[in-house]
Amino acid sequence: MELYDVMRTTFAAREFTDDPLPDEVLWRIFDNARFAPSGGNRQGAHVTVVRDPDTRRRIAELGTPAARRYFAQLQAGENPWNSVHPSAVPQGVIDHTEIPDTFVAPIAKAPVVLVVSVDLTVVASVDQDLDRVGLAGGASVYPLVWNMLLAARCEGYGGTFTTMAVAAEDQVRRLLGIPELHAVAAVVPLGKPVRQPTKLRRRRVAEFVTQGRFDGPAFGG
Repeated sequence: MELYDVMRTTFAAREFTDDPLPDEVLWRIFDNARFAPSGGNRQGAHVTVVRDPDTRRRIAELGTPAARRYFAQLQAGENPWNSVHPSAVPQGVIDHTEIPDTFVAPIAKAPVVLVVSVDLTVVASVDQDLDRVGLAGGASVYPLVWNMLLAARCEGYGGTFTTMAVAAEDQVRRLLGIPELHAVAAVVPLGKPVRQPTKLRRRRVAEFVTQGRFDGPAFGG
């Protein structure tokens, strides 16, 4: 596939067929994705490939409490897990919120789950002293995750970028033997998608790109 076609059609795949994802295909995905940039080219990311069904199911279970909070906030009209506006949803309501199967099924049922972590001793978190949640450190790991999803699409496979299990990071670390100084950044189920959409809905360029200043005129092609 042409690069722009891959970029325009890489979607969040959450339903997979029973087709396996062979090691040789997965190796090609990693071998091409590894050229993603990272801060100082320190390449502190690590990918744990999980195929064992029981382990995949346990990872899905560890993400369930975060998914309950996400869906409870969504039902209450809030922006889930927002760091600016604290949730007003009581914990009791969260604990009894039913979540759609789409929150856990991709991880439990995908043939392969990739757990991506990053070594905090080599990450440049240049926003660590700002009075807000940190984001800059993600630049050293998330380009790799997205490259893997692009490569999977090119190979005829797909997946989705999930972070619910990150809220249970300590338990995920113990489950997979991840070192204490590695932050869990993403859990990515991969497989052969049940469907292959070719048209995605996204904002137009003029809706999120401006010239000169944030409040400047919209950028037009």
